[in-house]
Amino acid sequence: MDFNYTPAEEQFRMELRAFLAEALPEGWGETVFLPEDEDEQAVFRLDWERKLYEGGWSCIGWPKEYGGRDATLSERAIYAEELARARAPELINIIGQNLAGHTIIHHGTPEQKARFLPGIISSREVWCQGFSEPNAGSDLASIKTRAELKGDKFIVNGQKIWTSFAQHSQWCLALVRTSNEGPRHKGISLLLIDMRSPGITLRPLRQISGENEFNETFFDDVEVPIENLLGPINEGWRITMTTLSYERGPEDALGRQVRIKQELDTLIAKTTELRNDGKRLIDDPLVRQKLGRSIAEVEIIRLNCLRALSRYLAGEDRGSDASILKLFWSEVGVRMSETAMDVLGPLATLNGDDPLAVGSGRWLTSWLQSKAFTIYAGSSEIQRNIIGERVLGLPR
Repeated sequence: MDFNYTPAEEQFRMELRAFLAEALPEGWGETVFLPEDEDEQAVFRLDWERKLYEGGWSCIGWPKEYGGRDATLSERAIYAEELARARAPELINIIGQNLAGHTIIHHGTPEQKARFLPGIISSREVWCQGFSEPNAGSDLASIKTRAELKGDKFIVNGQKIWTSFAQHSQWCLALVRTSNEGPRHKGISLLLIDMRSPGITLRPLRQISGENEFNETFFDDVEVPIENLLGPINEGWRITMTTLSYERGPEDALGRQVRIKQELDTLIAKTTELRNDGKRLIDDPLVRQKLGRSIAEVEIIRLNCLRALSRYLAGEDRGSDASILKLFWSEVGVRMSETAMDVLGPLATLNGDDPLAVGSGRWLTSWLQSKAFTIYAGSSEIQRNIIGERVLGLPR
């Protein structure tokens, strides 16, 4: 496992760090934060994505012919680390840039690449992901949303759920069933669906954190031109494996590791300030034990990412071991949030409007948001199945 970056990679890091320092608002992360209103926040985040694009820092892993930088795997990992270190706003168009874009580059026609990639890299067009359904969450082979080919159009009927940022999206990367013959996963296709098409209805899903990131999406006789079929018909499952490899890779996990560590460092700092019965929280042996476990686990995320990066750089293909990274960071994130609630006690449950709230209520929000970690991008149960069957070779 290689812990070192080359001089060229460190120069890349410094160039990116300088850009972020200049591009982010003065006082960012200390006195300046994301707007609280969700619509205003969306506008702010999209403006930020366009700043990245204008500065040449959007979709850096894409080939140069499509506007990227042909960034190496190490550079993409550095990119994720530095955006997290600067606490840069997370992308609204993450589905477009990290998933749809890569999938179109790998499997799209020249016409699809020319039509969609410029809008994705510039965030002029935002994408959502139409994979999960009410009875097909992590088990995507069970999807029932139907697309029937009639002439030169697919007619789509069905429902998707947990459609992140659909209310801000112009396009949807959607899995649909185009055949009921043979194994379930053999009758699935990928469509690029215009979210402004007649017959699409969105219903917001309010999360326990109070946010409205998710939606239910309904398709009623939605017409999709045949040229918006991505890859061969009934080959959507194979193509989706490309999509998911970018959702669960070490680059993504490294960025998440940095953000989790930032939360942990802030928590440790708070335990040196707050007192219980006149004693600092940090001096309580049980508190120290809990924090020590979190420190070790967060470091293990980083080391697992570096191990995976080293293997990929040595020529090994991306494989099912990406599930190890996803499973571990999500479980660690949940445990770290629960540690914060345990350590801070009743103060952690206060929201930002309460004058006694610790960190403007950030810990309560983080704890509520963490409940999704072990579900999205593949639930922990499914990741364990993948690891057992495809990494360890255990019987089904």
